Amino acid sequence: MIHPLGFNISSVLPKPTGRGSKWDDDDDENEIKVPQPAPKRKEPPPQGKRGGWVPRNIEDFGDGGSFPEIHVAQYPLDMGRKGTRTGQGTVALAMDASGKIKYDAILHQNRTHKTLIQSSAKDLVAKKAHEMDVDKPDEEDVIKTTQETQVALEKIVNGKIASAKVARPEINQRKDAEYIRYVPSKVGGSFNSGANERIIKMHEMPVDPLEPPKFKHKKAPRGPPSPPVPVLHSPPRKVSQKDMADWKIPPCVSNWKNAKGYTIPLDKRLAADGRGHAQVVVNDKFAQFSEALLIAQEVAREGISARIKERERQQRIDKEKKDEELRQMAREARLVRTGAAP
Repeated sequence: MIHPLGFNISSVLPKPTGRGSKWDDDDDENEIKVPQPAPKRKEPPPQGKRGGWVPRNIEDFGDGGSFPEIHVAQYPLDMGRKGTRTGQGTVALAMDASGKIKYDAILHQNRTHKTLIQSSAKDLVAKKAHEMDVDKPDEEDVIKTTQETQVALEKIVNGKIASAKVARPEINQRKDAEYIRYVPSKVGGSFNSGANERIIKMHEMPVDPLEPPKFKHKKAPRGPPSPPVPVLHSPPRKVSQKDMADWKIPPCVSNWKNAKGYTIPLDKRLAADGRGHAQVVVNDKFAQFSEALLIAQEVAREGISARIKERERQQRIDKEKKDEELRQMAREARLVRTGAAP
């Protein structure tokens, strides 16, 4: 700032010790800006001068990986180091079959291969089952699957038996039976069934290798399950007044429950009941249905009457035939009684 008398006030006043603000109107162009030195970065020794040098920290590796000429366990970026699990784990860069970066590799970290994670839109598309996929397997596939299942079960059972033998050596170490001579202290007819001595056979009780352990077995906590299927939502958009009015749900007015004892007018009750909104509409097919029922009823009546008439005609024919047989029998009986030849 220049005074009206013609000299610079900044040259007279002492230099400020505090940090200047953006509102200072002093001539900052005259000040020489001293460049600040860049922070020193620790670099590994150059090639040929690494004798006796061992990389221990992350800075020792620089931007690269491990040094093959140094025969020491090396952990660039702490990858593979045990006991140093932090919140920010480093995942190795991986590619998929099409050559694109697999960004979902971080989701599969610290998870088993059985965990199912839907990380892309393709995973949410329903798969169409082909007719050949649901066909009944042939005899060769059934036999092959049965053999594989049997081998897997035998492997599990043999593993359990082997682990039980290691944990319980008394299964393998079977001793022969021992015979012990027992001589009672009192000998007589009233003692020990009159025997002077007894031979006792002692052997170890057999142990079941598949018997569960008798101590309390504490199971390890189960790992995290598969995450739920993500729900895809449409992008958020601004809600208009019409949408708000359409989504506005009126309060419920019940005709059965009124716990607080509100006085609800009749028009509100009728509006809540919905009787006024109901419109009686007779379907056009109702007349066709009624006409079809009437026609079916007439046809059924005609069929019933025809069956009744046919039954009466058959009964009349049977009765006439029976009467004719009775008359013939009476005629023959008269001729036999009078002695006349038939």
